[in-house]
Amino acid sequence: MRGGAERVLRSIAEMFPEAPIYTLLYDEKKLGDWFPKERVRTSTLQRYARFSTNHHLYLPWFPRAVQAWDFREFDVVLSTSSAFVHGILTNGAPRHLCYVHSPARYLWDRTHDVLAQAGKGLLGPLRRAYLERVFHRLRIWDSEAADRPDALLTASLEVQRRVELYWRRPSTVLYPPIDDRWLTASPVQSTREQPNYFLIVSTLARYKRIDLAIAACTSLGIHLKIVGEGPDRTRLERMAGPTVAFYGRRNHDELVDLYGGAQATIVPGEEDFCLVALESMACGTPVIAYGKGGVTETVIEGKTGVFFAEPTPESLSAALSSFNTQSFNADLCKARAAEFSQKRFTEGLRSALAAL
Repeated sequence: MRGGAERVLRSIAEMFPEAPIYTLLYDEKKLGDWFPKERVRTSTLQRYARFSTNHHLYLPWFPRAVQAWDFREFDVVLSTSSAFVHGILTNGAPRHLCYVHSPARYLWDRTHDVLAQAGKGLLGPLRRAYLERVFHRLRIWDSEAADRPDALLTASLEVQRRVELYWRRPSTVLYPPIDDRWLTASPVQSTREQPNYFLIVSTLARYKRIDLAIAACTSLGIHLKIVGEGPDRTRLERMAGPTVAFYGRRNHDELVDLYGGAQATIVPGEEDFCLVALESMACGTPVIAYGKGGVTETVIEGKTGVFFAEPTPESLSAALSSFNTQSFNADLCKARAAEFSQKRFTEGLRSALAAL
């Protein structure tokens, strides 16, 4: 599934159609024609990607790969980073503006969760010991490399807080843009007469906490439609009851109708920002979200959605049981989504570049 980071990069690439796109690894099958192949320049690690899609195997070599790129032919480098790319070397010429989606979560605030999961199974202790050593070295590199960009933009106030906490650097918040197509979306089921399902649109990964929604909807007998693919799908399917359906990947038009027909879109995990919430609101559909992270900066409590307080099935179940779609105004949801337009993002990014 194309996540928020890929969508932001696409927006930036469209702003500068002649600029090459550097990336550590590139999966053409997943991204299709989103980025023209002739613009993409991969790192030295790309030659090994055909042997394994488990990127954790390459972690120790990521810093060396990004530092090998030579940017001396450019005047300005604009990077987007969830990990490692902020550490490119420019030596002050060209200037470097970095858009930060988050300091690497598995190196900082989610380290213990990742290590606990890695430690399971027969070879778990060996995997955990290996990752502990790798993470320690990478945290040192990550914090040192964070000083290299000339300026930092962050995707939300939540990410800005983490940048200050882990990197000790100031930054400016520039919210990611919603694709303008969503702002003119017309769901076939836009009237939502007695809608009978809730919706999740997400990469199926453990940290997204989709298991909370499955447990809550299964216990309540509520219909839940899940759109997306990911490494956690098999586990999630095993725990799902008869009212939960998996839809895999869906195109834009299909998603518009799924959003438009839902009572609400559920965001069960703590998100850095969450474009899915904006897409849902752009279709006139409110959001039920865990009340922490970047989603609290877009969803307005009681007007475009509601929050549940604890990351537990019980807390989400209470929110689902008391939720009333008729209490929310579709036009207000759409207006809120429109505040995060591509135009606003473009103006903010150009202003930040001009200030370098």
